[in-house]
Parts: sequence; C-alpha cells; structure tokens
Amino acid sequence: MRAVAALLVVLAAAGCSGAVRVDPPSPQGEAAAACGRLAGLLPATLDGAARGTSTPESPYVAVWGDAEIALRCGVPRPARMAPTDQLQEVDGVGWFADPERPALFTAVADPLYVEVTIGGGHAAPAVLADLSGPIGQVSPKTG
Repeated sequence: MRAVAALLVVLAAAGCSGAVRVDPPSPQGEAAAACGRLAGLLPATLDGAARGTSTPESPYVAVWGDAEIALRCGVPRPARMAPTDQLQEVDGVGWFADPERPALFTAVADPLYVEVTIGGGHAAPAVLADLSGPIGQVSPKTG
C-alpha cells in the first residue's frame, strides 16, 4: 500500500551519517505555497537533534538527527482521520495522532497537512510545540 510506504519515510541505519531517504509529498496550490514558507521557518534543532539533509532534496521535507524526526509538508488528509476525531491542540495548531502508529502526528490546518514522525526517544509534546509555531505562521487558517 502506497500510503503505508509513504508513512515509512525513515530509511536510515543507526549511527549512519549523510542524507536520509524520505519520500517527498507533492502539495498543490495554497498548500504548496504555505509549505514553501514553512521551509524557511523550521528550527535548526528539534528536541536536541540537529537538522539534517534528506534525499531527494525537497522544500517539503525536513529531518532532524539520523531521521529520528522527519517532517513532510503538504501530505494528503490522513485516511484514518474521521470527522469526529478530537485533535490535540498545541499553540493553536490541531494535531491528529494516528491511533495505529503512535510515532506519527499530522498537523491539521486545512488545506495544509504536515506529517511528523517522531522516534529515537524524542518527546512528542516538545517536538509538536516547537513545530506548532512555524506551522501556525504559514497556515491559511491559523496564520
């Protein structure tokens, strides 16, 4: 299933340096413009992990550490997200926590969706808080 493969964005070996393979999304219209603005606002470090590089390079992807944290901007609406699901609000940005993938969170700022995979022992609340500010600044609905 392509969606599952896209969600498994991290393909790095522990201790490996260099670019991390991440499948970039292809946002369109307003979402693509917001993602372009977001790229310049993302932090250099996130929960103690330094910003790295991804391959292929994309303005819609950011990674920190050895892909311990990966962000994909402009993804489709999460398939598992029901209209009645409660979102966790962090600094004005609603986050959908995937019930089947506890390390996967999606910022919901329709029409902008930003997917974040958090692993490597990082604290999800800290990561989401640090990303909510920049996402809120570029979101058509919260910015």
